[in-house]
Amino acid sequence: MIGLRLTGFGPSVYTRVVRMALAEKGLEYEFEDVNPFSGEGRAAMQSLHPMSRVPVLEHYAFKIYETAAILGYLDDVFEDAQLMPRGAKVRARVRQVLGLVDCYGYWPMVRQVFSHGVFRPRLGEEANADEIKQGLAASVPVLDALEEIAAGGLVLNGRDMTRADCHLGPMIDYFLMQSDGAEMLAERPALTAWFGAISQRPAFLATRPDLPVASESIA
Repeated sequence: MIGLRLTGFGPSVYTRVVRMALAEKGLEYEFEDVNPFSGEGRAAMQSLHPMSRVPVLEHYAFKIYETAAILGYLDDVFEDAQLMPRGAKVRARVRQVLGLVDCYGYWPMVRQVFSHGVFRPRLGEEANADEIKQGLAASVPVLDALEEIAAGGLVLNGRDMTRADCHLGPMIDYFLMQSDGAEMLAERPALTAWFGAISQRPAFLATRPDLPVASESIA
């Protein structure tokens, strides 16, 4: 054993980001599934994360949270299957994708379009059509920016697996479950080709979560 333990929530896109990275690097780890939206889960997370969020990685006595920091740590410590490529331009593009996704993509694509268009109806909960509409509108410039990056070929090219692929893949996967989201991606050929390739990777398939059937939320 190499002393890796990941605490996360199965449906969480950010938990899946880390699990994809671990799978791509061929690393074994223990996984603790904790729902940070439940009272019990929040209490369990308090000793691991000051805001009781997921995911958290522990490597023996060392603990680290925040997804981008976790992926950086994994590359620094486990050098096989590096997910941060060499070269100033391509590394800048990776960081650019992470920034776009975290700052502008996650909320509209996941918390608005997916949560209200797919997740809540699946659980028999009321969905807010305005949230879906707002999320779709806010996703347009994000998808356009990502399409330009994918078309450039340095990253999101379907060939070279990077932190950008791990970070974006789970969010696009959820976004496509809503019919309008799928139509929007289909209008962007470079992103469509990229997702078609990445969605067949073993690490992507092995980490795709089963959506819960109880009343839970998405981290």
